[in-house]
Amino acid sequence: MQNTTNPKGPARSSRTAQRIARRVAAVGWSRVEAELDAFGVGRLGPLLTPRECAAVAALYEEDVRFRSRIAMARHGFGRGEYKYFAYPLPAAIESLRRTVYPHAARVANRWSAVLGLDCSYPASLAAMLRRCHDHGQRRPTPLLLKYAAGDFNCLHQDVYGEQLFPLQLVVLLSDPDRFDGGEFVLTEQRPRMQSRVEVVPLAQGEAALFAVNQRPRQGTRGYHRVTLRHGVSRVRRGERIALGVIFHDAA
Repeated sequence: MQNTTNPKGPARSSRTAQRIARRVAAVGWSRVEAELDAFGVGRLGPLLTPRECAAVAALYEEDVRFRSRIAMARHGFGRGEYKYFAYPLPAAIESLRRTVYPHAARVANRWSAVLGLDCSYPASLAAMLRRCHDHGQRRPTPLLLKYAAGDFNCLHQDVYGEQLFPLQLVVLLSDPDRFDGGEFVLTEQRPRMQSRVEVVPLAQGEAALFAVNQRPRQGTRGYHRVTLRHGVSRVRRGERIALGVIFHDAA
């Protein structure tokens, strides 16, 4: 299994990682879970300070930090670009991934149970990554996404392989006063009904946890699955940078 810690030492021992862990612990998780159950997305509040946001965003120019760069227009994904981090992850990102995961796993296991699915998720990120790596999914998936005026991200799902964790995290790194447009959007396809759209406004450093591809919805005959996709609307002015934290690795 690849090393997932910061090169200067274990992320849990860094001051930044410890501050992030305290913020994650202070989130009102019962409220977040209720929002996830109702809408497929829950806002966690600010997990990064403006200074931490700037530090993470500045990593975009350090190519050694990343394993690949994707120009969205080349693949029909939209306009703009993103870069996937290489291991070891920066301390702040590793801390977010590791400390949010157990809360997300609790939701994922409850959703799996109410839908009667024959799958469960480990309690720790390390165990989830071991499962991914045992199935040949060894490439890290946390990424930075960069949009300029006119850029957008088409509706999509971040699957990456057979071992899929059903929730993921987004953190807005840019100050929303410095760009227009660029709203994070989530669509939900409901059986025999028109699709529903959820627009999620985020402040700088604020995070949202959302369903990767499906979630349970309670109907008159019990729970059923609805399909979700997410994207980013067109940026009309300025630059928008966001951090995506996916909990499963890629094949």
